[in-house]
Amino acid sequence: MKKESAATIRGKQYTKNADWFCEFTYEPVEGLGYEEGVHRRDPSSVIKVGELYYVWYTKSVGEAVGFNTGDPDAKVFPWDQSEVWYATSPDANTWTEQGLAVGRGPKGSYDDRSVFTPEILHHDGKFYLVYQVIEGQYLLRKYENIAMAVAESPEGPWRKTDAPILRPAMNGEWFGDDDNRLTVKHKGDFDSLKVHDPVLFHYNNQFWLYYKGEQKGEEMTFGGRTTKWGVAISDHPEGPYVKSEYNPVTNSGHETLLWHYRGGMAGLLSTDGPEKNTIQYAHDGINFEIEAVIKNPPEAAGPFRTEDTERSPLEGIRWGLCHNVHAKWNHILKFRTVEDYKHHYANKVNPEVLWLGKKAKQKKD
Repeated sequence: MKKESAATIRGKQYTKNADWFCEFTYEPVEGLGYEEGVHRRDPSSVIKVGELYYVWYTKSVGEAVGFNTGDPDAKVFPWDQSEVWYATSPDANTWTEQGLAVGRGPKGSYDDRSVFTPEILHHDGKFYLVYQVIEGQYLLRKYENIAMAVAESPEGPWRKTDAPILRPAMNGEWFGDDDNRLTVKHKGDFDSLKVHDPVLFHYNNQFWLYYKGEQKGEEMTFGGRTTKWGVAISDHPEGPYVKSEYNPVTNSGHETLLWHYRGGMAGLLSTDGPEKNTIQYAHDGINFEIEAVIKNPPEAAGPFRTEDTERSPLEGIRWGLCHNVHAKWNHILKFRTVEDYKHHYANKVNPEVLWLGKKAKQKKD
């Protein structure tokens, strides 16, 4: 009997085809690019209303200085002291910033510190923005919630809900009084500290709110940070939302990125966890399985919300906007999904020959 290594035995699980495999390209967009003194990040999904494309995003000004400055009003992160702005475009390449969509509330309100990371759902003639909010001083042990604003038009005006629509579990127990989110007596649920990165869908005749959870006493494992996704479900778009008994529904992932496909939900999990940089699919929106392992995925991506998601597994992320947070001032890029590489193999065309030909053409040009 032929001997097999541990890798060979594991490899027998990896027999799926390349239907979900893809790569990504990136390009600048006019109007939302790099600007000194301004952060633009976390773009929502892109939707088309009439002849215009719309996107919502986090915007703030000024440098972030971190924690422990002694100044409770100091800006600690690029998304601190932020608001949600929006832009429009006739072609999805050249964007015009239109202005504020949802701002911070008055002092003492649930969103008086920061409003950020928006997502959009256009359903039954109304527009629903979901986003993160922080109240009061920004601390490491600060609970963060998800809120909603509703409008009859993509230009607004936006009506905020009276309270957040989703809150963290707020269980677990801190150890000591220092503002350290990693020291606990016990951690609580996967979302005991924060609920982040909301995205809302009308799915199975209900409203499904996917989100990222952060836990008190979060640890680092062989996959990196231990952030995971959950889902909360409601019969009405403004709630009340009830967290699924199956939560968390992933064991990895940072910003949520999901799309409809063949009666289920597909998701791209990036950045964190043992299954980071994978595309997964759940026929029921709950039980996700890995369909592809990818590289260099877009960060905080908002795909164009097409109605033609059934054409292929990847149609729901064919293109969209994402952000670049590796420059001093965060800004927005356009991403495209590319499947050329796998198509070369499927058509028995050596990709090396095409690559060398492309290089020769670039050199000649």
